[in-house]
Amino acid sequence: MKKLTSGILVLTILAILFSCTQKQPKDATGLLAEIDKNDAPNTLSPSEKKDGWQLLFDGKTTEGWHGYNLKVFPDCWAIEDGALTMNTTGSAESLDILTSKMYRDFALSLEYKLTKAANSGIIFQIAEDPKYKFPYETGPEFQVIDHQNWPDTLESWQINGANYAMYPPVAQPYKALGDWNQILLVVKGNSVTQILNGIVVVKYEKNSEEWNKLRNSGKWTAFPDWGKYDEGYISLQNHGTKVWYRSIKIKEI
Repeated sequence: MKKLTSGILVLTILAILFSCTQKQPKDATGLLAEIDKNDAPNTLSPSEKKDGWQLLFDGKTTEGWHGYNLKVFPDCWAIEDGALTMNTTGSAESLDILTSKMYRDFALSLEYKLTKAANSGIIFQIAEDPKYKFPYETGPEFQVIDHQNWPDTLESWQINGANYAMYPPVAQPYKALGDWNQILLVVKGNSVTQILNGIVVVKYEKNSEEWNKLRNSGKWTAFPDWGKYDEGYISLQNHGTKVWYRSIKIKEI
């Protein structure tokens, strides 16, 4: 009986250990490996569906998106060749579009393509409220920009792949103009990882000593609610220059 009890105890411990291992969330690299690079644009492979990914854009309709502080989809955006893009010109901040749902812990994958001197970004953890004019007043931004042809000198935290006005990218794996780039943004609690074309370009811990120092010493001192929210909408920024977005998919983690 003693040997049988010992055997049962060992099996129970092994089962618990296996269960704990199975429940461990994947890191950003593991989530990146789930993206099927052979997918047709704006589709999900069977393995992606199995892993819990969902399409946010089907390449044909604007369902699931609306203008910031609007209930409708703005006409300054359009669908061209299976991609979301802007109609506005002039390089000024215009109307951004938001997901219809708020997200807290997630992995966001998408592809983007730039025109010369184009400027845009993916903003997240956004609060939608009439007291704010733009999403960037509350949410951090994965910077999307053709900084090589930008007419003005830029800071390192303004170039492609940066966490805008906070963290410069540690690598610059962007592709040539006219080519599609792939982004993966992973937000899990206070941990944020930005991946561009398979390379980690930014990684930070929100509310850390470093994060607070950067947040309270630069541009965001003029925006008291910036970085305040842990759950919020995700937006594509319209800065009056031409950028295309497609294959937008998300997984809640």
